[in-house]
Amino acid sequence: MRDCGRDGLGGVTVDAGVTCDLELADLVSLGVLTSSVPREAVDEAIAVTGRRARRSDGKLPPHVMVYFTMALALFADDDYEEVAARLAGALDSWGCWDHAWQPTSGGIAQARQRLGFEPLKTVFDLVARPVAEPLTRGAFLGGWRLMSIDGFEFDVPDTGANAEAFGRAAGSEGAGAFPKARVVTISECGSHATVAAEIGGRNTGEQALARRLHRRLEPDWLLIADRNFYGFTDWQAASATGAQLLWRVKNANGLRLPVLRPLPDGSYLSLLVKPGIRHDRGRRYQRIWDAAQAGADLDPAEATLVRVIEYTVPDHTAQNDPIRLITTITDPAPASASQLAQAYHQRWEHETGNAQMKTSLRGPGRVLRSKSPALVRAEIYGYLLTHYAISALICAAATEADIDPDRVKFKRTVRIVRRSLADPTASFPP
Repeated sequence: MRDCGRDGLGGVTVDAGVTCDLELADLVSLGVLTSSVPREAVDEAIAVTGRRARRSDGKLPPHVMVYFTMALALFADDDYEEVAARLAGALDSWGCWDHAWQPTSGGIAQARQRLGFEPLKTVFDLVARPVAEPLTRGAFLGGWRLMSIDGFEFDVPDTGANAEAFGRAAGSEGAGAFPKARVVTISECGSHATVAAEIGGRNTGEQALARRLHRRLEPDWLLIADRNFYGFTDWQAASATGAQLLWRVKNANGLRLPVLRPLPDGSYLSLLVKPGIRHDRGRRYQRIWDAAQAGADLDPAEATLVRVIEYTVPDHTAQNDPIRLITTITDPAPASASQLAQAYHQRWEHETGNAQMKTSLRGPGRVLRSKSPALVRAEIYGYLLTHYAISALICAAATEADIDPDRVKFKRTVRIVRRSLADPTASFPP
């Protein structure tokens, strides 16, 4: 048992097996947004993208519109003027509000159009980093930070421009009611913090968006992916970054992984071979296989050594077909087959983070509000930034309390953030 004390965590006593309902109110204010998305980063992004305000003419300036777009994600039920009213008192206390500004819905719409999505994307790329610390529960496997890649979709307003840019889902009864924006993200399993994102449409596959993210991997990451993301070229590109990989691959009509060498923990070594070589099964394939058996170096353009972990989950795996994982961690010593199987199921934390963004922030079944593709992208980056800031807050509080961040209720934290943001007496960083 640990007494957290009166250190901003509400003096919560944490005991094993007891859900901890942290008193977060003292930690929450506009500082939730500005601590993770500081003004310096916003100003840098505005400068880099050439969106500086040209003069003081009473128009809402770019840095205010960045925070306004984040506030749109917090107050999905409110119109522009109501969101501006909620934000004005907080920004005034922070020294970022000019009383000469009289925002109307039309003026805010024009300010959003002037800003576009590029500054928000640049802000996100600047600030989004893993937030879990070594003591954060559930965030690491040995020295590797558990990360995952996955995709989700937002319904967007049914305008001609959005339909052309994003496309619609097709079903047995025809095209869907709304165009859909597709988002693929890399998130930290322990904190749910999204650290990289690419946005496309229904006409852009998850694998294509994921390829744009591979270059952002870090050497101390263990990237977990479901079976929709595997491809030989994708695997080679991701592993070339130095990050470790743990990906599920398909069984039926899928990848053939013969045993090269069994390992004592029940896993085994095998080869990933470039599809054209793998399918012809001729002399070239045999040469590569013989070289691997002899321990010779392989040409990464042709093949690579992997470790395979297979297991079943009774009543959850279709027809008890094994779940088949491949990993770049070929030595069982630092990570056993059992540990990697458990780590793979941390991928579901990514699903939880997606649900937090789409349900707790946006609201179930809600369509985004932006009627043009550029503003759809800006709105999505607003959601990503706001979710990142709240996830960082929760992770910091949970780490201090020595509990898993999963035990801090995201929806309750969002309610506190909403209340405190609307409180003009709250205090904010300079």
